[in-house]
Amino acid sequence: MDFLDEISLTGLTVYGYHGVYDHERAEGQPFLVDLRLHLSLRTAAESDDVADTVHYGELAERVAAVVAGEPVNLLEKLAARIADIVLEDERVRHVAVTVHKPQAPIPLTFADVSVTVHRGRSDA
Repeated sequence: MDFLDEISLTGLTVYGYHGVYDHERAEGQPFLVDLRLHLSLRTAAESDDVADTVHYGELAERVAAVVAGEPVNLLEKLAARIADIVLEDERVRHVAVTVHKPQAPIPLTFADVSVTVHRGRSDA
């Protein structure tokens, strides 16, 4: 049995303009993204070559471009867009994407609001 390994990227902070309210779209706010990629890292561990794994620096830049890019209303939509970007690398079998919106317009004291989506390949 071959188990999947994991690459995690947590706390990627990007300024974006997402939300259902006009002031969120006009003023923007920071969003934090956590990724958990599930894939085999066996080849990379044997070769010690970055070409045999997901280059997490390049992935972070691509994810940041999505968060800083075209606004959406819902965190669910933003997380799904990010998952699509991650799954463009066919080595990734499954991804969990969490998008945090710590400055969400909630008139109560709270620490964070987040949405997590799980996406994967049908053959995974």
